[in-house]
Amino acid sequence: MTTPYTKLDKQNAAVLMVDHQAGLMSLVRDIDPDRFKNNVLAMADLAEYFKLPTILTTSFEDGPNGPLVPELKDKFPNAPYIARPGQINAWDNEDFVKAVKDTGKKQLLIAGIVTEVCVAFPALSAIEEGFDVFVVTDASGTFNEFTRHSAWQRMAAAGAQMMTWFGVACELHRDWRNDIEGLGTLFSNHIPDYRNLMTSYAQQTSGK
Repeated sequence: MTTPYTKLDKQNAAVLMVDHQAGLMSLVRDIDPDRFKNNVLAMADLAEYFKLPTILTTSFEDGPNGPLVPELKDKFPNAPYIARPGQINAWDNEDFVKAVKDTGKKQLLIAGIVTEVCVAFPALSAIEEGFDVFVVTDASGTFNEFTRHSAWQRMAAAGAQMMTWFGVACELHRDWRNDIEGLGTLFSNHIPDYRNLMTSYAQQTSGK
């Protein structure tokens, strides 16, 4: 059974940043640490750019998981921030579920650490409650490729769609003519090679 193509809609999407915590960041080994941090911040930037409701949550901050990475807290000072006292599955926390449902959005973009737990558990739970779930794979991290692919397969089998932050941004934007410089700047800030494209574009258009 295949999942039908459901386009992301910026009017109907919310972002869930799950357990991007200082301690858990050190567990991510399926992607280069610097690249992973860049992808997480790119996801945050696109959420801000498209004005998507964003929910931040952490698990057991007082334990080894540590606090939320400061860049996310600084980026979304007014976003719902659910510091879960112990629930491993964010969906087991009533405040988190309420915050998600209060957005009124049907499409959930989920990223987090670690993929097979902090992403998979709420993703599967949200699907059970009728949400369309899109997992942002490169802004989610785990121990190794074995655990990553096991998680992806489990979520995909339940109906979640696997995407990258770049794919998310393009699908939300739909048409370059909506804002060339804005989206191009977002890409340039997180993809060094893309900066070359925007520099070339700026030179071509400067004389017009």
